[in-house]
Amino acid sequence: MDPSTLFTLALGLTPPWEVWSIRFSPEKHRLDISIGFPLGSLFICPVCGSKGAKAYDTTERSWRHLNFFQHEAWLTARVPRVECDQGCGVKKIGVPWARPGSGFTLLFEALIMVLVREMPVAQVAHLLGVHDTRLWRIIRHHVSDARKRLNLSDVRRVGMDETASRRGHHYISLFFDMDKSQLLFATKGKDKETVKAFAQNLTARNGKPESVLEVCCDMSPAFISGVQEQFPNAEITFDRFHIMKVVNDAVDQVRREEVRTQPVLSKTRYIWLKNPGNLTAKQQATLATLKGRNLKTARAYQIRLTLQELFQTRSRKEGEAFLKKWYFWATHSRLPPMVAAAKTIKNHWAGVLNWFHSGLTTGLVEGFNSLLQAAKARARGYRSDTNFITMAYLIGGKLNFTLPT
Repeated sequence: MDPSTLFTLALGLTPPWEVWSIRFSPEKHRLDISIGFPLGSLFICPVCGSKGAKAYDTTERSWRHLNFFQHEAWLTARVPRVECDQGCGVKKIGVPWARPGSGFTLLFEALIMVLVREMPVAQVAHLLGVHDTRLWRIIRHHVSDARKRLNLSDVRRVGMDETASRRGHHYISLFFDMDKSQLLFATKGKDKETVKAFAQNLTARNGKPESVLEVCCDMSPAFISGVQEQFPNAEITFDRFHIMKVVNDAVDQVRREEVRTQPVLSKTRYIWLKNPGNLTAKQQATLATLKGRNLKTARAYQIRLTLQELFQTRSRKEGEAFLKKWYFWATHSRLPPMVAAAKTIKNHWAGVLNWFHSGLTTGLVEGFNSLLQAAKARARGYRSDTNFITMAYLIGGKLNFTLPT
């Protein structure tokens, strides 16, 4: 078998395309493969699909291909414009080994999409000897193309949260299918307009906002307002992590106010934010000493620990009875931050108790946020929110890419 035939088969070329010449330069560490077609070849018309289109003229193009051992490989071909025999006029055709407008073969782009899931884009760019802005264009194209094929008609339970995209007050909002653990949508901001944008995106992909029955989120007024406006049939469940965060913040506020008269509370913040079983031996000893001082912070801490028992009750009815007792205790504690926290929970009463039938938490979203922030840290940040959102889809979107393997 001669080299041209061998490379024609290896590249998977089909008639009329064939390898015409092969040039290898050890000095440049480069393999150049020239591809052409016989005179008089017929092509498929890109307009009507007729197989009788003849070449009208050609333009030379080159594409970076997978490395040949440790050497760069490049494909070069004169790509024709064709004149259709059905009267469609002169049209430019595509080539089977690359997508229109790309300077890389589909196999090279497939390699990129595999590598960027495991490595920072800048590192992949350095490894392949390609500028990272070119890689980002490839990634954004394939992520966008894969998302266009999503069918979201079966989305019923949604989780939403925000995460920081870069330093300062820069956030993106994330929306998940809680049944499939799949990122459905990400957008800049964290106001109710992000919920509207998600509802529109859901509709564009065959989903119906009225079919969404349950939503899990934090107590953000923007999210609550957005859900009420865009998802009329959805019941909101407030995530238990965020419920406890409200009370944790109140405990810390009590400590910060009391430390002015009780210096012994200095540098004890994290003791009051942990459960006793998670404390180190030294922290447990410190806590035991502090509890004997009749501190306001210790009372606030006990109120916090007691609220956690809500999620161990067996039914909504039992949980509501427990929560009423806890609310009475917290509002009569004479600790203003704890009173305020209890009233916040009272204002979100139904959403707190909805946990008993939905069982929803944003643990999935929080876990994904950790993965996304870890990827951002490895990459030392992203230049834009668009790149950050693209990476979010790549990590959590469960996208299927139509690329060769």
